[in-house]
Amino acid sequence: MVKKAYRMMSGTETMDELRTYDLRIVQERHGYRFSLDPLLLCAFASPAPGARVIDLGTGSAVIPLVLARRTAQAIFVGVELQDGMAELAERNVQLNGLADRIAILRDDVLGLRKRFPVSSFDLVLSNPPYRKRGSGKVSPKAGRDDARHESTATLADFLAAAKYLAKPTGRICFIYHPARLPELFAEAHLQKLAPMRLRLVHGTEDAEARMALVELAKGRRADLTVLPPLIVREAGLNYSPEVAEILGGDQ
Repeated sequence: MVKKAYRMMSGTETMDELRTYDLRIVQERHGYRFSLDPLLLCAFASPAPGARVIDLGTGSAVIPLVLARRTAQAIFVGVELQDGMAELAERNVQLNGLADRIAILRDDVLGLRKRFPVSSFDLVLSNPPYRKRGSGKVSPKAGRDDARHESTATLADFLAAAKYLAKPTGRICFIYHPARLPELFAEAHLQKLAPMRLRLVHGTEDAEARMALVELAKGRRADLTVLPPLIVREAGLNYSPEVAEILGGDQ
């Protein structure tokens, strides 16, 4: 586990601690619950102090909350389509005293051109749904299916929104499933987004990659840098030193 159950909020919710970042996160007990992936994306992206950052599909707002603790003076927007998740995100922002730095926007990725001028953000982040609608197993738990499967917005839509929102000097960082990397790179090429960095995430050293961290840029040409793999757990199934550092005491 990357988080510690703190106490029950109600019959349907828990409050969990991320002690490393001095955060408390309210989540649905049986719905979608955040995992290690958003924490890895935060470490991979590392925005500069004072940056303007937007998270597409913020869920319970874990990414902006963690980055607000890690990054001085940065300002964040979390975009969430599901009303229930957006309400949780707003509560978590208030609970952690970060309402002056994090705004939660209830909207579809497809509607963001009406919300923001072009090139509004230094960094665009997303942990988008990685399964196409109708593929894979359907979860019986509310919210999980919408978090994992594309609904109104496809991968191409997420990339197009990220391109529109990012400054020419800005960055776009996604965490995504390796099986769809060919599609991601092909779509990025069509949208004139240059892949800058790629890092594959492996559960153990001898396991296939389970996720991929990707950085893209618009309006620039660059050679792709493929970083060393990120190994989550060592042979004894303890967290690797790098992941342990990201988690701190939240192990």
